Amino acid sequence: GGEIRPVSIGNTKICAELLKESLDADAFEIEMKAPYSDSYRECVAQAREDLQKNHLPELKTMPESITDYDVVILGYPNYCSTIPMPVATFLDAYDFSGKKILPFCTNEGSGMGVSEADIKKYAPGADVEEGLSVNGSKARESKKLLEDSGGIIIYRHPPGLPAARDRGTAGPVKSDQACL
Repeated sequence: GGEIRPVSIGNTKICAELLKESLDADAFEIEMKAPYSDSYRECVAQAREDLQKNHLPELKTMPESITDYDVVILGYPNYCSTIPMPVATFLDAYDFSGKKILPFCTNEGSGMGVSEADIKKYAPGADVEEGLSVNGSKARESKKLLEDSGGIIIYRHPPGLPAARDRGTAGPVKSDQACL
């Protein structure tokens, strides 16, 4: 099960790398310009505050455009029963009208929470498919589940930090591609 401990790679990234072995796709990693604390408890408090204030944290970089992509496969950890606010920043920055978003969420039993509804809020006009929930502590054993779902994840997790710092990533995909 899930426990608070420093990890070198987050559960979401583990899943992404499992899928990347069999896919040829573009990818974008969401990274905050001013990351949350390395301390698990402080990180959770900062993430909760951003969520409560609907604060969209600034990202280090953003893709120039997503217009060439019909599908965005979006993977992220469950933060306070929804998407991490850096993922909301990414979604809020682009026009997703007519694009399909395939959500994918790593968690320790909390499932998708309200993340699918929140993705719709930050990406109005997008066709948000039902998401896939993956138990994070079983991420290394989830390759078949991920492949069978047809979904891929986008990831964010700096080395050596608690798994709760896993932020999520987003990667646009061309209609004939999948993306990590």
